[in-house]
Amino acid sequence: GAPRPPAGRPRRPTARAVRYELFETLHLPGEPPRHPSEFDRLLKTALAERPRTFLVDEAQWLNGEAFEYFRYLWDEPATKIAIVFVGGAGAHTVLRREPMLSSRIFIWQQFTRLTPAEVLEVVPLFHPVWENADPADITFADEQAAHGNFRAWAQLTAHLRTALERTGRPRPDRDLLRWAFSRLA
Repeated sequence: GAPRPPAGRPRRPTARAVRYELFETLHLPGEPPRHPSEFDRLLKTALAERPRTFLVDEAQWLNGEAFEYFRYLWDEPATKIAIVFVGGAGAHTVLRREPMLSSRIFIWQQFTRLTPAEVLEVVPLFHPVWENADPADITFADEQAAHGNFRAWAQLTAHLRTALERTGRPRPDRDLLRWAFSRLA
């Protein structure tokens, strides 16, 4: 079999893996083509049908071959795609190492943690469970668990939804928040 990545490190996707992921994501009918040229033709045709936006998370784990494949699809004049590469530490460096792709990136955007004021403004708009929450509870949740990190807010929200459904309570409270905190990784 193929060599396994070191523990804790994801396997770096190849162009072949990207093809199959796009096939599944686009819900294309039938079986995936066996030959790369047929696969590419199928994907280019599907990507020319209507505008699409792809979000590629954890971009720092992609290898040059996968980046090149995204560039290849984007460069096709008939395709109507936008690609958003999102990544954690090192993503900018990894993307900059791919000059053919890097030169086509329209916007480089670094996201920082939300400030406490931004949390109070954004979180109630993020999901209905926070709409009627006491601002003091939102601040408590940020200080204890989310720390201005939007991904942490998404995880906390998912656990809080479960807590609200199970208890039938109408809005978050400190007990439910503490339970949700205990579920965070």
